[in-house]
Amino acid sequence: MVTFLDWGIVPARVLATSLAGAVGVVLAGAVTYSHAQQSAWQPERPVEIIVPTTPGGAIDGIARLIQRILQNNRIIDVPVLVVNKPGGGQALAMTYLDQRAGDAHHLLNSTMSLMTNHIQGRSKVNYTDYTPVAILFGEPMTLVVRPDSLLKTGRDIQEKLTKDPQSLSIAVGLARGGAGHLTVTLVTKAMGVDAKKLKTVVFQANADAMTALMGGHVDFSSMSLASAWNAAQQGKLRIIAITSDRRLEGALAEIPTWKELGFDVVFTNIRFMLGAKGMSPAQTAYWDAALERVVQSEEWKNAVQKNHWAPEYLPSKESPQRLAVIYKQLRGALVDAGLVKE
Repeated sequence: MVTFLDWGIVPARVLATSLAGAVGVVLAGAVTYSHAQQSAWQPERPVEIIVPTTPGGAIDGIARLIQRILQNNRIIDVPVLVVNKPGGGQALAMTYLDQRAGDAHHLLNSTMSLMTNHIQGRSKVNYTDYTPVAILFGEPMTLVVRPDSLLKTGRDIQEKLTKDPQSLSIAVGLARGGAGHLTVTLVTKAMGVDAKKLKTVVFQANADAMTALMGGHVDFSSMSLASAWNAAQQGKLRIIAITSDRRLEGALAEIPTWKELGFDVVFTNIRFMLGAKGMSPAQTAYWDAALERVVQSEEWKNAVQKNHWAPEYLPSKESPQRLAVIYKQLRGALVDAGLVKE
């Protein structure tokens, strides 16, 4: 009986074929391993989270929260730095990121003002010029009045504004076209009121708008749920409704949504992260895994609960579609507010 172990009598043709096959298997394994090694990107030097504002604000605080979680939980093995680049409505931060194309060591903690600036022609760049990395969360918005206001429900506001859009004064923090102003625009449009005719008073800060409201200088205002809820708990104001798609949990469950009141408005002020243009799939996959661990951490969940954020985390593959929907909603609201032409 002849076997391949009896090398002395194995035909040369068979032996050559067997050796070639064995070498092919080894080489194929080597190529597969090499490809896997190349595709598994990870940071090789310090990571920077770029913040388009000065230290100490809400956007900066979110970046530093992510920094702590990444480092304290040893999610990544390199240092994480928060780099503040304030100015120009995110323009300086975007310029800084522009200089780092294809480099996944730099992430921008961005806001919707990037999109509204693009829509209004204040900036040439949009989220589509970069690599969407993740949507972190949403921030529900509210309309608020003084505790003793005669405006008890959304219908009361609708009745007044329908008769005369100038009959109520509205406080808006920061600027026209910001989240507070666009919330008012979306709600009043759902009420059948022309937002361009409203009596809107712009303040330099949301805190100034709240002060004006509590002092009786304006009739109502829009602000984030976190700010509104804290003031409401202190008896300083009353929340009419919230822009989320459903009632929230716990004590917040007492706040109705606009949809419940008969006005089709769902809107959240989202926070999202962008990477430099030209990031590779391996690089976005790395950040998908890292940020997934961030949002699953107890510290992040505690921050979500404390600040009344809407947990809307989406990874890199799903973020562009959501950002496109938001961009369209923002454009429509800016048109309705008279800040952009159709």
